[in-house]
Amino acid sequence: MFTVNRRINFFDCDPAGIIFFSRVFEFCHSAYEKLIESFELDADYWDNAIYVVPIVHTECDYYKPLKYGDEISIEVSVSQLKTSSFELTYKLKLNEEVCASVKTVHVFVSREDWNKMEI
Repeated sequence: MFTVNRRINFFDCDPAGIIFFSRVFEFCHSAYEKLIESFELDADYWDNAIYVVPIVHTECDYYKPLKYGDEISIEVSVSQLKTSSFELTYKLKLNEEVCASVKTVHVFVSREDWNKMEI
């Protein structure tokens, strides 16, 4: 498991004062980027001449509101690993309580023809 800490800013919130739903996906993608950086890969994962790794599915469940000023942790884990794809699960926590959970499915495809390829 990989963990990133984040503070909810005022601009992350909607008029009701809770995090705007789409910002949760931005937080998770930022944690995903930090996870990839932590691998210290030799090849450039984000700008690779051979492959790209688009997200093909996302889902999110919201359990408790996240509000301006909250200091949260985002836990990232690999929940499924297949030949050409992987699924990441994110848990956004406030004081160890899960407030939202996200899943993203990523597929390795050839940059040339966009066909699936092995990881």
